[in-house]
Amino acid sequence: MPKDWLVSPHAALQFSKDGTKLYFGTNPPPLVADTTRLPEEIVKVDIWNWQDTRLQSQQAVELENDQKRAYLALAYPRLRRLVQLGTPEVPQVLTGQEGNAEFAIGLSALPYQKELSWEGYPALQDVYLINYRDGRRQLIKEKLRAEVRLSPGGQYLYWYAVQDTAWCVYSFKTAQTLHLTKGQKVKFYNEFHDYPNYPDDYGTAGWTENDAYLLIYDRYDIWKFQPEKREAPARLTQNGRENRIRYRYIPLDPEVPYIKTNEPLMLYAFDEETKASGYFALNFTGNTPPAKLLFGDYAYDPRPEKARNANRFLFTRESFTEFPDLYFSEGTFTKINRLSQANPQQDNYYWGNVELVKWTNMNGEDLQGLLYKPENFDPGKKYPMITYFYERLSDNLHRHIAPTPSPSTVRASEYTSNGYLVFMPDIPYRVGYPGRSAYEAVVSGITSLLKEGFVDRDKLGLQGQSWGGYQVAYIITQTDMFAAAMAGAPVSNMTSAYGGIRWESGMSRMFQYEHTQSRIGKTLWEDPLLYMENSPLFRADRITTPLLMMHNDADGAVPWYQGIELFVALRRLNKPVWMLTYNGEAHNLRQTPNRKDLSVRMQQFFDYYLKFSPAPRWMQAGVPALEKGIKRGYELTEP
Repeated sequence: MPKDWLVSPHAALQFSKDGTKLYFGTNPPPLVADTTRLPEEIVKVDIWNWQDTRLQSQQAVELENDQKRAYLALAYPRLRRLVQLGTPEVPQVLTGQEGNAEFAIGLSALPYQKELSWEGYPALQDVYLINYRDGRRQLIKEKLRAEVRLSPGGQYLYWYAVQDTAWCVYSFKTAQTLHLTKGQKVKFYNEFHDYPNYPDDYGTAGWTENDAYLLIYDRYDIWKFQPEKREAPARLTQNGRENRIRYRYIPLDPEVPYIKTNEPLMLYAFDEETKASGYFALNFTGNTPPAKLLFGDYAYDPRPEKARNANRFLFTRESFTEFPDLYFSEGTFTKINRLSQANPQQDNYYWGNVELVKWTNMNGEDLQGLLYKPENFDPGKKYPMITYFYERLSDNLHRHIAPTPSPSTVRASEYTSNGYLVFMPDIPYRVGYPGRSAYEAVVSGITSLLKEGFVDRDKLGLQGQSWGGYQVAYIITQTDMFAAAMAGAPVSNMTSAYGGIRWESGMSRMFQYEHTQSRIGKTLWEDPLLYMENSPLFRADRITTPLLMMHNDADGAVPWYQGIELFVALRRLNKPVWMLTYNGEAHNLRQTPNRKDLSVRMQQFFDYYLKFSPAPRWMQAGVPALEKGIKRGYELTEP
């Protein structure tokens, strides 16, 4: 151990599987404050230095972790020898073969930490080979933008190279890097990718025994790759892409780190077209497609539990109308048995149902969405409809939605039970125009439903939270088709939000505009007009839709002042706007009383504008600060 270092109390002790090595944590001696000064003499000031690799705000959030940071060390009890593996320069260490390996992998993103503020993840990092004899390290990869992992047999390091959109392996035997998927006709990266960044991958199923094959996912299928490329890649599942079914491997024994090929592989399957799901069996050594075990119009548990010593399974099954109860089956799945009935009281309430809807947007793209309908739906009647959205939600067709108090969004089962339609459209994005992309998808989807005749065009509502809340605020600057809108935690001014802080992590918000969800793709100074064009605040004068917002003063994701900027602008324009700020609450409400309160106020708001119900007092007269915590203002006023 380095001089004066200590055994860390914050790291666990762990033996290698063969019992010859003991892993533990160490740390430098802690800093000691000057105890001769009185508390009032201590200056408390944050010094922001442009050369800091982490912002002061991020350092403050991560302070406790920094104080408790431990560096991995290795002891050979029989040899009475210690080896320091991790260091302040290379803090992260991976051990292989369940601790049995004779070397480790060291990772350090420290040289590139400053750039992380605007580049986002995955971060650049250097990769080292660490010798167990003396702790010496050898640089094997520099500036690698990837999450690296060790194969279970310890023969390979592997990762998805985002710049090349390819899976790679590094052989410790040959010290060579091989690009497994580069040049393949099939895409092994996200085909729906619409961020101004490198596309992410679909993942891997894992390695087979002795690191013989790495099984890699494309959008639908499972492929086997031989690391040294002595065999051509093979598509094991054979028909996933043709049938638009996604196959994913289900590991059944958590104590086995590799995939057994001498027995059938259990797969989870999902139909992209119908949203049906279930289980299949795949013969690794055969030449036949997966065999169906259980498949249907439900959302089956993607990770069923297998009995340790028997071919029996526990799993859940759910749909919008069916609670995810527990089921039991033998391994053939010819008969399933329901073991629980956790929500029998549901039978006493109007619940509704859901269907998958399809339409073409303004750019000719085929889109999907979900339409939730009230119980006893009558297509000859006209219904009020609330549209809620967040990225792509149509895969949730068979997901159960319990009418629990909401942390931030409308609950479909609650609103269908009260006579509403709820529409959830998928949103595809164009880089640089996230607001316009949402407008085109939402409005085209609603227009297609209006043609069906059962949607009341005068009673349309719009609701979203966070990224969805921003788009709600943007959409109502572009159209007056909505009678009411609710935006939770919206970014209203991208020019100020770009330079803000995500207070939950302490990180700069720049990366999300340049490279991730906000999808601008440029810096503020490269294209200020693009930031303004996507900001609802700069078109606040066009808004005619009554707007309810929620933005909490402890929001760690979207700065609270974003809601304030839009509120004071609309107030200045004398437009109907309300903002709910739950004190000490986060981005999404955590406290049950606050969730109940939001659920009541949100439904009162929509009922007033979409059902012409009486207005509550909090909407008509407000709740002054003097009455805060005393009067809620729920009582309805006379129409």
